[in-house]
Amino acid sequence: MNMRKEENFSEWYNDLVEQAGLTDKRYPIKGMNVWPAYGWKVMRQIDTFIRQELDATGHDEVCFPLLIPETEFKKEKDHIKGFDSEVYWVTHAGLNELDVRLLLRPTSETAMYPMFSIWVRSHGDLPLKIYQLVNTFRYETKQTRAFIRVREIHFFESHTCHVDEEDAQRQVEEDFIILEKLMERLALPYLLLRRTEWDKFPGAHYTVGIDTYMPSGRSLQLGSIHHYRENFSKPFDIKYEDVDGNQKYVHQTTFGMSERLLGAVVGVHGDDKGLVLPPDIAPVQAVIIPIIAKGNLEGVTAEARRLADELNAAGIRTHLDDGDERPGAKFYKWELKGVPLRLELGGRDIANGVVSYARRDTGEKGTFLRKSAGEDVEALLLKISKEMRDRARQRMESSITTIDSLDDLPEKWLRFGWCGEEECGKKIEETANIKILGSPYEKEEYHGKCLACGRETDTVVYAARAM
Repeated sequence: MNMRKEENFSEWYNDLVEQAGLTDKRYPIKGMNVWPAYGWKVMRQIDTFIRQELDATGHDEVCFPLLIPETEFKKEKDHIKGFDSEVYWVTHAGLNELDVRLLLRPTSETAMYPMFSIWVRSHGDLPLKIYQLVNTFRYETKQTRAFIRVREIHFFESHTCHVDEEDAQRQVEEDFIILEKLMERLALPYLLLRRTEWDKFPGAHYTVGIDTYMPSGRSLQLGSIHHYRENFSKPFDIKYEDVDGNQKYVHQTTFGMSERLLGAVVGVHGDDKGLVLPPDIAPVQAVIIPIIAKGNLEGVTAEARRLADELNAAGIRTHLDDGDERPGAKFYKWELKGVPLRLELGGRDIANGVVSYARRDTGEKGTFLRKSAGEDVEALLLKISKEMRDRARQRMESSITTIDSLDDLPEKWLRFGWCGEEECGKKIEETANIKILGSPYEKEEYHGKCLACGRETDTVVYAARAM
């Protein structure tokens, strides 16, 4: 790595994602990057955990077409207003101009909901809970950055229909539980912040943003959860017959996250040596480096292979690097790729019945008994994951500064009072060049004054400069 993280986070990030093999930005469409094998393996691990949590909570995976007719897209007015400037239009099929323009999905509400109006007929069809993992397309006009600001987005989205607002609210609460389980695996801290009215998802009743802290001092929105009430079911005519034979509109929710999850892992955990991957999503959780001395090549290599076979059989993703490179070059390579645990095995280790290890996250070194290698490696990986998240949470919490004026603002997350009026909120954003992320979903005790108008308020909001 040529650039230090603390000196220039942006350049460090851009260099790292390519050097570590997570992305290749040389595809000839800006913002549409190639997933090389290593980066795709990491993303597939994340996708696997998303599928596990959604399947366990009664969601069914589906796959909808990429193209959406303009006629369907325009049915929800706020929605089209929010996305119209970002969509890619398809106007021709071969040489023939289309009667109805098509667009590449920016998100899938307007693709799915015409089908929901067919699928949902009775209260017995509810709740309807589906999800998909697909690519979405948005014409990002700001400077693109791998995983964080791209034009082709690897995207998870769940969509649900419910008999009433209360049942939809229960779904939102379930989404929070799913989110926490996933964030634990990624070792990422986050805040749940209810977005302002001018920043909520187009067409939503309310939006809860999922925000994490990046070491640059900025915020990164990882995803969002939306409660729609009947805002989409009415224009798309999604109705059901209740137990009394009455026709009612469903209440809906969505939950979406993207490849920004991987961008957050890189930014939050990486260091000047490269990636630092949480064990759960690392394609290789432990790499074994044989330490060869004159005359012991075959014996050490054979024992290293036995160790690799044992760990793989125990469910630990293990790679034996028995190539011709010197150990130092191998250390550098696997540190760059963020492998959580390096195991070293030489003649002296074998004679003493131990395996030497080095943790990628802290650099801590030690040994454990060869006979208990499987249990010890598994326990150490769990410890690494927990401690990575604890450290990241401490960094995020220490970055939050409560302020009572707009003078000399630090390059951190800000916490302050707001009266709730849009005029005051936008004045604060424009004056300080920051974005109000929203108020805590779980209300925090607060007594202070609105930063703009000075009125007493018990509403506290968080704000930051966004990535």
